[in-house]
Amino acid sequence: MKTYIVKEKDIKKVWHVVDAKDQILGRLSAKVATILMGKNKVIYSPHQDTGDEVIVINASKIKTTGNKLGQKIYKRYSAYPGGLNTETMATVMKKKPENVIRHAVHGMLPKSKLGAKLLKKLRIYAGEVHPHAAQKPVVLKLN
Repeated sequence: MKTYIVKEKDIKKVWHVVDAKDQILGRLSAKVATILMGKNKVIYSPHQDTGDEVIVINASKIKTTGNKLGQKIYKRYSAYPGGLNTETMATVMKKKPENVIRHAVHGMLPKSKLGAKLLKKLRIYAGEVHPHAAQKPVVLKLN
């Protein structure tokens, strides 16, 4: 049996809009990562980009379970001595709520060049307005 490899012309890219209002962060991120990878399609192949583009709106209104807002810590290191920067989820949500969703989705994508390419197809906005109306995105219900 031969392995079926999808041709680039056979891959149809669709734009999806996901409303993050009152959604739980992990569950939303898992669904978004699945769409970005293309695992929801019949033609899925782990070494090819068969996924769709995703627009996430209302990122500032996302919910978390437990006490993650106060306990979850995001770390960055500047590569200088004493250059460890830490922030709680609550402070990141106040400054840039898009980064919380991006970080969660990034952890669910492949750790390779393909994963970096897939992450570029994710667009996140804190409010309801997005500049991608020309692409005619399909509203995606996650419930």
